[in-house]
Amino acid sequence: MLATISRAATRRPLTVILVWLLMLLVGFGLGTGVFGRLVDSVPDVPGTESDRAAAYLDRVDTSGESITAVVSGTAVSDPALRSQVGRAVADLRTVTGVASVPDPYTTRGLTAGDGRALVIPVTLKGDMEFKDEKKAVDTAADRIRQIDAPEVHVSGGPLLGQQMGGRAQEDVQRAELISLPVVLALLLVVFGGLRAAGLPLLIAVSGVAGAFLALFLFSQVTDISVYAIQITTMLGLGLAVDYALLMVVRFREERRHTDDVIDAVHRTVAGAGRTVLFSGLTVAVSLSGLLVFPSPFLRSMGLAVAAVVVVDMLAAVTLLPALLARFGARIAPARSKGRVEAAAGSGDAATAPEASPTGGSAEEGRVFARLARFASRRPLAVLAVLVPALLVVALPAAGMRIGIGDARQLPADTEARQMYDALEAHFPPGTGVSPVTVLVRPGAGPDTVPRIRALSDTSDARALPDGSTLVHLRPGGSVDGTAATDLVERVRNVRGNEPVEVTGVAARLVDFRSMLAERAPWAAATVLLGIFALLFAFTGSVLIPLRTIVTTLLSLGAALGAVVWVFQDGHLAGLLGADGLGSLSLTAPPLIIAIAFGLAMDYELFILARMRETWLRTGDEHDAVVTGLRRSGRVVSCAALLLAIVFGAFMTGGFSPILQIGLGLTLAVLIDATVVRMLLVPATMALLGKRAWWAPAALRRAHDRFGVSEEAPEPRPQLTGV
Repeated sequence: MLATISRAATRRPLTVILVWLLMLLVGFGLGTGVFGRLVDSVPDVPGTESDRAAAYLDRVDTSGESITAVVSGTAVSDPALRSQVGRAVADLRTVTGVASVPDPYTTRGLTAGDGRALVIPVTLKGDMEFKDEKKAVDTAADRIRQIDAPEVHVSGGPLLGQQMGGRAQEDVQRAELISLPVVLALLLVVFGGLRAAGLPLLIAVSGVAGAFLALFLFSQVTDISVYAIQITTMLGLGLAVDYALLMVVRFREERRHTDDVIDAVHRTVAGAGRTVLFSGLTVAVSLSGLLVFPSPFLRSMGLAVAAVVVVDMLAAVTLLPALLARFGARIAPARSKGRVEAAAGSGDAATAPEASPTGGSAEEGRVFARLARFASRRPLAVLAVLVPALLVVALPAAGMRIGIGDARQLPADTEARQMYDALEAHFPPGTGVSPVTVLVRPGAGPDTVPRIRALSDTSDARALPDGSTLVHLRPGGSVDGTAATDLVERVRNVRGNEPVEVTGVAARLVDFRSMLAERAPWAAATVLLGIFALLFAFTGSVLIPLRTIVTTLLSLGAALGAVVWVFQDGHLAGLLGADGLGSLSLTAPPLIIAIAFGLAMDYELFILARMRETWLRTGDEHDAVVTGLRRSGRVVSCAALLLAIVFGAFMTGGFSPILQIGLGLTLAVLIDATVVRMLLVPATMALLGKRAWWAPAALRRAHDRFGVSEEAPEPRPQLTGV
């Protein structure tokens, strides 16, 4: 298959380039239409109790969401301020789409006890289209901001979602502006020329354009999360650089042995292209676990990232070979030293030093060879030190909690965060926190509503047009804290068989957690079985996939543990401009786990490809480990460094979910590419010895017959005593 693809790309390179150019134009034209179809309903899970109750209330309740304003910084009793607030309230009541606005001076609880702040809640109508609701929110917010006071902040409800989404997009744009020049500069250092360095960025742009188009098509049949665009851009750039780096390095290496550019392209696709193909498939399979969950957010993230992985992979094995065929003669071959050429000319392939990943001789890979020899000679000592160390770092992950989050996720200079801080400073704890909403349907016993209201010190109830009763219970603490989620559970426990349903932010979080607990084993099984099958097809071994999964879980656990220690427990969070929130954003752990696991497979395949080549050629398991790491170590290190820069740039913003994802992926990439791939992999391979490449006879025959190979495999050494 790869041979056919490479021949097609080299015979008609201009045709392939034009097809991708057309796709790029359509992607950045039609594909960007997905931006108008994104949703921010992260915790919603269709079919759950909270979702059913919310959908029912949308139909029967005439009141909608609300936004909140806090006016502070001066005495609220000031006549001038009181007059301004009165005029603002009167104007707000005339805004189309506004259902009610209470007078903060005559409504209990809306003026602070210290007399220096007041709250203006604005309730919207519940039967509006999205564009009408947005217009009403913007009009009301603009009118409130006209109040002349030291501090006037407006947020909450749909406005908070807009502010969070806007900040997230700003952080992503900032990260791109920072990372792209740095990545290009490093690529120039790695390749030593602008042409070769520009190819990875060209593949990245093509990948993102293709992903936009795929997401636009997905959005016609399912919801796409606002976070999908950010993660797609982040991962699309990183993977494109990985794949192009591997392919161009291999091309320059092949060019060192032949002046025929087309032949060098064919050999590149046969060798590195096979690795890219399997790498893309393993990353996509790692993300397929997200499709097991019924959450639109998780599914859209799985579709988004899988789309960019597949597009990057296709660009690497079609567009890049076409570009190399057309312009590859202008890319300098890998440098070789005299003794390398002499050895190669003598035909002694066994003694000729291998080319390094960036184009030099084996001498340039001596650091990685020394690491491999060190770990191979002392495997038990390496494991005894590194495995406990990684487990200790991973330990905080055992206490991980997830939450929906509130304005504390935003940096201190944002309006939503400033409003939150003003409420905290001037009002009792829990003021402004979204209530636990209880829907008591007709037919419930007469004591049902009193029993439910007794669960909270602060509650209110009102009748709905269909005869139902809507009860609001106000918990202490944050919107998704333990007090709020415990209150949801208590309502569900005391309702018995009565027709009572619970919804609201806390209820959606409880249902989301239950969904994760129920589906996580199935997602894990889907991913692990898929990864095992692909790694077996790649290596022909049943033990290497098991070893790979175990070592990858160690690096993943360490990265996740560090994120919990920083953002949940609050250690060193201030250095990143964040706070310890007591939980992680529910967007972060699933994405960190899925993406980091896939990237770890990426690097594993880069190394295994070189090990397998040596093993098939020599049958020497020790030489396979040392040579494999020597020939792939620099590529893996460069790829990891570039990805770490991309992910690390996302920590320059201040939006906590993006910070969490950025830190988690940066640490996962660095830990995996250094500690795991450079030390744990050779140590575990040394312990397994020849058994590492073992498979039962039946599976070995199946692999020989059906496994994907870039060339006719040489006879495999027979393993005895296994």
